[in-house]
Amino acid sequence: MYKMLAIDIDDTLINDRKEITEGTKTALEKALAQGVTVTLATGRMYASAKQMAAQLGLNVPLITYQGSLVKNSEDGATIYERTVPTDAARHIFAYCERNGLHLQTYLDDILYVQADNDKSRDYAALSKIPYTVYPEFHELADKPSTKLLIIDDPGRLDEVAVELRNEIGHLVHITKSKPHFLEIVNREGTKGHAIRFLAERFGYEMSEVMAIGDSWNDHEMLEAAGFGVAMGNAVESLKEIADYVTLSNNEDGVKHVVEKFVLQTT
Repeated sequence: MYKMLAIDIDDTLINDRKEITEGTKTALEKALAQGVTVTLATGRMYASAKQMAAQLGLNVPLITYQGSLVKNSEDGATIYERTVPTDAARHIFAYCERNGLHLQTYLDDILYVQADNDKSRDYAALSKIPYTVYPEFHELADKPSTKLLIIDDPGRLDEVAVELRNEIGHLVHITKSKPHFLEIVNREGTKGHAIRFLAERFGYEMSEVMAIGDSWNDHEMLEAAGFGVAMGNAVESLKEIADYVTLSNNEDGVKHVVEKFVLQTT
């Protein structure tokens, strides 16, 4: 019996219309009624994740910023936090300025950008969260960032990831949440670290934890969980390490796996 369920949001919990289907809501409601702890594990900021949690009636800690910040959904209390080391942040700020890359930073659950441009606006529309333009952007390199995000073409970000891992990979964790989003967090700020922390807090063995995701940033979470599930639309590298591949996010993949392995109704 699985006692804890950690679910990614984008391209996992929500479909391509950015909706949680009624079927998925019903399946999760039944899991909650059976005493299963259901949480979200996302690269999104807490303010954005909380909006999704409210749709599901979740009142448990939420895993946000890839695992860098875990906060209670009821009172917003922080129970786990890891910030980007200052040396690494300064390096990334300088690297992005030198290479003309769009960088965003998150401080105290506020999204800061250097300029009001298409990348800033598109990202804010996707996450339904406002952003703050901070012209003296370089000053923020000395602040305790929860996460740094670089937005660019997928191919270019692949090259950037290799360069940054070679230069500061010993200081930070670098991953993609989407092909055009490169995310940098503390080395202990992954979804894998966060679900281990939550499982211990609730008194669950990792064998009692199920995790569902679709992207590169879900690797650590699926590896940590007793049962790792990749969506049908997941990247191939995640499917390769998953214990089970469910249907896609447009086919109620979360509903399917919850019914099959948690509710055991299919």
